[in-house]
Amino acid sequence: MNVQIVVTQHCSHCRNLEQELQDLGVDYQVLYVEEHPEVVNKFGIRHSPNVVVDERIIFRGQPTEAQLRQLLKLN
Repeated sequence: MNVQIVVTQHCSHCRNLEQELQDLGVDYQVLYVEEHPEVVNKFGIRHSPNVVVDERIIFRGQPTEAQLRQLLKLN
């Protein structure tokens, strides 16, 4: 499973989202919209954060830990 979080460099939710993914033991990649305009265009990103899994945008905005667990099939 390829997990990416697409965020702005000044996203106030990014640190929380990263911490939740780390706590869940999920490997992920951070893509900053300022450095990856092609990702912004591909997914029509207008806000931050966004969670992309296997080339599909799954969350627009900050998901809860329960939502992440359900999506990633974690107990």
